[in-house]
Amino acid sequence: MAHATDEPLMEIHQLSPSTWYVQGLSALGSPANQNFISNAAFVVTPESVVVIDALGSPALATRLVDEIKKITPKPITHVLVTHYHADHIYGLQVFKAMGAKIVAHRAALIYLNSETARLRMEASREQLFPWINNQTHLVEADTWIDGNQELMIGGMLFQVKQVGPAHTPEDLAFYLPSEKVLFAGDLVFRSRIPFVGQANSQHWITALDQLLAFDTQVIVPGHGPVSHEARQDMQQTRAYLVYLRTTMGHAAEAMEPFEEAYKNTDWTPFEHLPLFGVANRMNAYNTYLLMEQEAKP
Repeated sequence: MAHATDEPLMEIHQLSPSTWYVQGLSALGSPANQNFISNAAFVVTPESVVVIDALGSPALATRLVDEIKKITPKPITHVLVTHYHADHIYGLQVFKAMGAKIVAHRAALIYLNSETARLRMEASREQLFPWINNQTHLVEADTWIDGNQELMIGGMLFQVKQVGPAHTPEDLAFYLPSEKVLFAGDLVFRSRIPFVGQANSQHWITALDQLLAFDTQVIVPGHGPVSHEARQDMQQTRAYLVYLRTTMGHAAEAMEPFEEAYKNTDWTPFEHLPLFGVANRMNAYNTYLLMEQEAKP
């Protein structure tokens, strides 16, 4: 087991009068980084603390709680979940044990009760041990969101925007209008290649366009540094998705085999981004399959 001195650095950064965030590493999850590969944020309201996403292991969530306590003695009462990918939710059990209420989109129930979730946890217990182990478990929400709505928590208003199915079926974004901060989850990746997986990329592009309607000064993405240039930085993720759909769509329509299509595609606009070598081929293949399905009558 790694010693405390070997732990990945967790620094909190203040974004607005009431908001702070921690930035995960641009890397794959590993025992060395405790699965610290995603961002989390928290808002200190007049009465309490609201956390957005719970990080990728209970140990990381415990460290985040310690950092919050350095800022305020107010209780952590809620965790708002942007989506149920492992690197954002394996820390939920720490907050649940403290009495915090978990808020997420109801579509996550499908994943939580799926074989995919069970197998992912099994794999994580092997690949991320000891940070993910037999005591690590999935946590359901206390409040399930079914669509757009407003939440008044601790005397502060949060606007909830349903943006899935996009990156996942259960995507939610949270907007703090009083300070113009948008918590975009994995709809926005900065300084790295997005993880597309089984995403609905067409809806994802539409969702990005919808998020641009908010009067945002700061975006907290699911991965990478915060953004103070909403349109420009959403455009990076959007441009990548459009490129995938365009190139793989043409190949699927022409019935060009994927291997040839991938080899013949010019990836230089994105090769400089971290995790390109790890994620791009998989993203392209999944998009190729999606475009084949969309082309069917």
